[in-house]
Amino acid sequence: MFDPRIDKHLITDQGEHVVDEVRKHWAATVSAVLEMFGGIVVLLFAFFVPAQAWWVPALLGAAVTGHAIWRYFEQHTDRFVITNMRVFRVHGILSQRIATMPLARILDISVYKPVVGRIFGYGHFVFESAAQEQGLREIRYVGDPDERGLTIQRVIQQAGLRGAAGRADQFGGAHIVPPMAPQPEVSVTTTEVRRDDNPTAPVPEVRPVATSSGWDWLADAQRREDERLAQLRGEPASDGEAPFDPDRTNTAPIQLPR
Repeated sequence: MFDPRIDKHLITDQGEHVVDEVRKHWAATVSAVLEMFGGIVVLLFAFFVPAQAWWVPALLGAAVTGHAIWRYFEQHTDRFVITNMRVFRVHGILSQRIATMPLARILDISVYKPVVGRIFGYGHFVFESAAQEQGLREIRYVGDPDERGLTIQRVIQQAGLRGAAGRADQFGGAHIVPPMAPQPEVSVTTTEVRRDDNPTAPVPEVRPVATSSGWDWLADAQRREDERLAQLRGEPASDGEAPFDPDRTNTAPIQLPR
């Protein structure tokens, strides 16, 4: 009755196993213990009141004590379980409630540690999931919350599911990649390439055409001037190019007709 029996909720045929079973920190039962202590004190008043009214503190004390015991076992049976496939919470005494969340649906985990929690070593988990499962959004009084948070992150990384939330084709919260169909074997036939005995004709050589500059008219004018001077001197005309004269001057006397 007071045992949540975690093992019966595991999917053993699929290889699911418990990575960590989180019980409530003892700080969660402090208020129930104090309430139980107050109920016992009220019960003791039954020995100091008149005999006709003894039942009043007895009934009141029994009710307070019974409620405190119920709260204590309610915290005791509240378990948060981390497996290699999911996280789930089992709580309740007579009527049991089970809330589960696949690892692929966990988007973010926030850890809140109050001042008292930092002193005594407990904190509260706040899960942000794709489906916002009821009963798993906030897990209170988690002992050693930093180590438990790292455990959840390790399980998600080992399962290869980080970033898989919100994708299509999910089965049980995990993204399943369909196996690739076997590719048919392709036969490759090699064909012998014949050697061409007739080589291609040689490509004619293309010589660059000299481009004329803007000063060609000056060279032509100078050439005609040289030819006239040669005629005036009585020199024979040369078919070749005129000798190079950088100054373009000639000191020979010019024979002018009289």
